[in-house]
Amino acid sequence: MKIAFVGKGGSGKTTLSSLFIRHLAAAGAAVVAIDADINQHLGPALGLDEAEAAALPAMGERLPLIKDYLRGTNPRIASAATMIKTTPPGRGSRLVRVREPNPVYDACARPVELDGGAVRLMVTGPFTDADLGVACYHSKTGAVELYLNHLVDGPDEYVVVDMTAGSDSFASGMFTRFDMTFLVAEPTRKGVSVYRQYKEYARDFGVALKVVGNKIQEQDDIDFLRAEVGDDLLVTVGRSDWVRAMEKGRPPRFDLLEEDNARALKTLRATADATYERRDPERYTRQMVHFHLKNAESWGNERTGADLAAQVDPGFVLGENIGEDAGERPGEESGERRGENAGGLLGEDIDADVEAGADASVSAPA
Repeated sequence: MKIAFVGKGGSGKTTLSSLFIRHLAAAGAAVVAIDADINQHLGPALGLDEAEAAALPAMGERLPLIKDYLRGTNPRIASAATMIKTTPPGRGSRLVRVREPNPVYDACARPVELDGGAVRLMVTGPFTDADLGVACYHSKTGAVELYLNHLVDGPDEYVVVDMTAGSDSFASGMFTRFDMTFLVAEPTRKGVSVYRQYKEYARDFGVALKVVGNKIQEQDDIDFLRAEVGDDLLVTVGRSDWVRAMEKGRPPRFDLLEEDNARALKTLRATADATYERRDPERYTRQMVHFHLKNAESWGNERTGADLAAQVDPGFVLGENIGEDAGERPGEESGERRGENAGGLLGEDIDADVEAGADASVSAPA
């Protein structure tokens, strides 16, 4: 299950995402945690000290390795250098899974021990002085998008991404890569402003969106959020002595988290799990291709000197039953056979499922 936490800066989204990750780990689930926020606070929220957090390998700095591995033997991709953040997988591409060992995890992930077990933590890397004036943060989050485009995951497997603050997530197609998006909102006008932006941008793309009310102090706070976001308000979270202790670097055992807050985390997981049965691999792949073609036309073709539309495999659908390399699925005789079965899914039907109005989905190169 692919889950994003979004919200305005200071809303508590990193704290909530770290609590959710701890909740999953305590239940014994397999988890990959990704910090895709420019501020890079997820590591400390999971218990790392400053030195440990600073030593985490940045995905953005290892993008050539990631591209080279994911490219595999895909004949439609001339070289790893022609891959951009939106490059979709096709026959011959290598796919990644939550539980497996692979060179991407070896290079980019580090285990973090939590109550109940370890999770894999990956980070995009901070925005450094060297980036000032010459790069945008999407050049780093592009590594996450490429990873998600090649990810095959199943039930009881979780990739939890702490996204960049505000509505900046819509500067790429990454916002469509998740089974569930939890928007963390405070009970203030500014707190719900990001919700309105997200709701407007996401409505044409079938994004599953629920609001987590944070920093709740009284019933009036809940009434305010309910009036502003309606049925999208899923749970609310109030003051937490456990979180205060965690922020001081002295987290108690996770089973000592307040009962109301623990119940809220269970609701988040149940809500995310419920989306599994509604997965639509064909639609997911069409959206992936849609954003790739937009980025190719906007800047990718010029940047790489290649026709990136040719990277699209029209007979390929990313799904759970596909083989370790995208070249084979269990029970199918050949790539040509699968192409016949899935043919027509991604060609002229792309725009039928992804409506216009996605201008914000084209961003700086990665």
